[in-house]
Amino acid sequence: MGRLLRSVTILALGAGLMACARASGPRSGTGTSGGAASPADREAGAPKPPADEQVKVNVDAQALAEFNERVKEYLALHNKLEATLANLSKEATPEAIDKHQRALGRLIAEARRGAKQGDIFTRESRSVIRRLLVRVFSGPDGRQLKASIMDENPGPIKLEVNGRYPDAIPLSTMPPQVLDALPRLPDELEFRFIADRLILMDVHAHIIIDIIEDALPK
Repeated sequence: MGRLLRSVTILALGAGLMACARASGPRSGTGTSGGAASPADREAGAPKPPADEQVKVNVDAQALAEFNERVKEYLALHNKLEATLANLSKEATPEAIDKHQRALGRLIAEARRGAKQGDIFTRESRSVIRRLLVRVFSGPDGRQLKASIMDENPGPIKLEVNGRYPDAIPLSTMPPQVLDALPRLPDELEFRFIADRLILMDVHAHIIIDIIEDALPK
């Protein structure tokens, strides 16, 4: 009988020790020592960008958002005025297209009589766009990209807001890498370079609606 009691006691003590060991051991997925860290723990421990860098990103995003808003406002005016003209057919002749462009250009110029440089390219957005262009042209393909833009580029000429894009000057090539770096535009508008200036051009009216001086990095 005594031997039986001793055996029961030993078994009970062994079970208790095993339960304690399990309770004190590490649990997987909790992020404690010996276990796999949870996604929340990993995110909390991930390095964060410097505060000043984050502020710069936010300021740049705000500047481009303001640019996009001004583009939308211009486009609303463009659409309103173009709707007053007869639609061009798909078979329109070059003469008909030119006539449509000039008529729309006159309407826009009249509606924007007080327009000036910086109305769409604000000071803040000009700064951001210049930095974006520097980043593109500082890359390994920068020299080749610049050469393609400058091919047939006429050099410095007089430009003005609401003025017609010079008929005698070919449109500059805009490489995809450059366009990808710039804000996306509606189909009615395009970015083009004339010399080192970046212009915002209304394609349907063939007029310049704003200009950034010294946009092409030296």
